[in-house]
Amino acid sequence: MGRFLNPGNSAFLVALNSKIYVDKTNLLDITNDVIDTDDAFICNSRPRRFGKSITANMLSAYYSKGCDSAAMFEKLDIGKKPSFRKHLNKYNVIHFDVQWCMMDAKSAEQTVSYINRHLLDELRAEYPSIIPDNTETAYGAMSCINAACGDKFIVIIDEWDVLIREASSNLKVQNEYINFLRGMFKGTEPTKYIHLAYLTGILPIKKLKTQSALNNFEEYTMLDAGSFAPYIGFTDNEVQSLCKGYNIDYTSVKRWYDGYLLSNYQVYNPKAVVSVMKRREFTSYWSDTGTYEAIKPLINMDFDGLRTAIITMMSGDGIVINTKSFQNDMSTFKNKDDVITALIHLGYLAYHSRTRMAFIPNEEIRSEFASALEESKWSEFIEYQKASKELLEATLDMNGGMVAEYIEKIHSEYVSTIEYNDENSLSSVLTIAYLSSMEYYFKPIRELPSGRGFADFVFIPKPMYSTTYPALLVELKWNHNAYTAINQIKEKKYPSAIKSYTDNILLVGISYDKKTKTHSCIIEKYLDRLHTLKYL
Repeated sequence: MGRFLNPGNSAFLVALNSKIYVDKTNLLDITNDVIDTDDAFICNSRPRRFGKSITANMLSAYYSKGCDSAAMFEKLDIGKKPSFRKHLNKYNVIHFDVQWCMMDAKSAEQTVSYINRHLLDELRAEYPSIIPDNTETAYGAMSCINAACGDKFIVIIDEWDVLIREASSNLKVQNEYINFLRGMFKGTEPTKYIHLAYLTGILPIKKLKTQSALNNFEEYTMLDAGSFAPYIGFTDNEVQSLCKGYNIDYTSVKRWYDGYLLSNYQVYNPKAVVSVMKRREFTSYWSDTGTYEAIKPLINMDFDGLRTAIITMMSGDGIVINTKSFQNDMSTFKNKDDVITALIHLGYLAYHSRTRMAFIPNEEIRSEFASALEESKWSEFIEYQKASKELLEATLDMNGGMVAEYIEKIHSEYVSTIEYNDENSLSSVLTIAYLSSMEYYFKPIRELPSGRGFADFVFIPKPMYSTTYPALLVELKWNHNAYTAINQIKEKKYPSAIKSYTDNILLVGISYDKKTKTHSCIIEKYLDRLHTLKYL
């Protein structure tokens, strides 16, 4: 049993011994199915704290000849699969964490030579009479071993992209690393000595121009997770089960930590979910594992439309992006869509593949963005926040005239790129205008079924503000007057949808007149007395 060659199973045992462990071993059935096939080269990228390292440790513990893991796995989901015994502890496994290797090597510049040297030393120790003395690379040694005795390898690399992210400006280091990986995995020779290759990290494989540097790899990402979607991160069903077991309010967990869409699954960040189960406090746990310093340079980039896009997403809306031009690195950004795509891979944004829309997934991430923006160079964002806060205060004061003025101000000064053509454009402006509401309210609910129709916007106060802040029920009208909006709220009984949560509700009707190019607003307070709607 070596450090990198045929390691033991102690790392995965730590996960199994933890207070909360969610069984993801069915992933092994997928990898078992592709061993020694054209699909045996896998890169599975996810944001930090999504369970990538636990998965890598699981693969190593299951496949490695260096341990006996039967008792560890037989009671888990994989133990019920026909492939379980066939592949259990049957393979030569090489498993290393590039992040750890870089720290031990003392620098990014020394990391590739460190990995190669230590792998080569362990291979020579395991096969002392097979590897020629003049062999200089680990993958050259693997080729010699295969030629001499037919042995093949499973290679598992954790944090594969560290040198791409942390040495983003050092092209020499990146090229050396990519060439090392290409030597190990690319071409005809590696197919002879590789049973399975599994790379995991935050970023997909670096592109060379328009093509992946390792184009023989099947890639599974935050943009397209494929069959691996339910196995990295917690699914909605898994979170519901944890909430039931720990007596935690599922609806609150969903609002705070849900929102990532991977294939057909709603996926949560495991770090956040485990933390809220243990500590029973709804706050941002993800930020405690690292810093958001990485995103501040990204959101400060001076690309056309980037700041409007971020404000739009902060306000609860999504934006359509093109993810194709992103080079899967942290240096060659060409436009705002590249920046936003990077933020998706980093986990600060979510992505809907069918609509091609990026958006902020949940309250935890929204708070991260707010903190980053407050410390950024966006002086205009501070002014915008001030205007939005004054708009919210005017709404709570039921001052319809001031609400109309602030909406016009925000539209003309901050989001004038959104042209008024219909009710949808009005709703886009409204979403952005009420950004400040995110401090006190959850993300606004669009088109909430209520009464005999759909309310345009519903702002529900967060639990800590539910006794002091009213819910806001907003109806929009384009080229109609605000009275029409208020009457629709009353006639279609929209308040009925949220009365169980609170009966402190403000009815807000907002309109835009295309002839006068002005907004108008009417605000009324809702009361429910003796099951009869009355309005003040």
